Amino acid sequence: HPDDAHLADGEEILQADHLASFIAMADGVAIGFADASIRHDYVNGCDSSPVAFLEGIFVLPSFRQRGVAKQLIAAVQRWGTNKGCREMASDTTPENTISQKVHQALGFEETERVIFYRKRC
Repeated sequence: HPDDAHLADGEEILQADHLASFIAMADGVAIGFADASIRHDYVNGCDSSPVAFLEGIFVLPSFRQRGVAKQLIAAVQRWGTNKGCREMASDTTPENTISQKVHQALGFEETERVIFYRKRC
């Protein structure tokens, strides 16, 4: 059942020290969220480790352009700093120009583009 899988994911996030979710509220209603992790492996474009990694961010359309995403990013950044991170990172696909513009507006700078390959064994 998909709801059970979501519940299990939520419980894992709540219990894991390297994962965090931040919820933006307005009048008792969730209007946005940011999910983050602490990554100790190499993060493209970063010079240090660990790195606070923005896994996802969303704000309801009616609340966009009001600083909600900026506040969520600030919360992720504080959390990462408290976890010993000197850098924060995120990623998006080359064709997702809206996400690229949002990242830039939130203070992220593009560091590199990577092409992934695979070969079946």
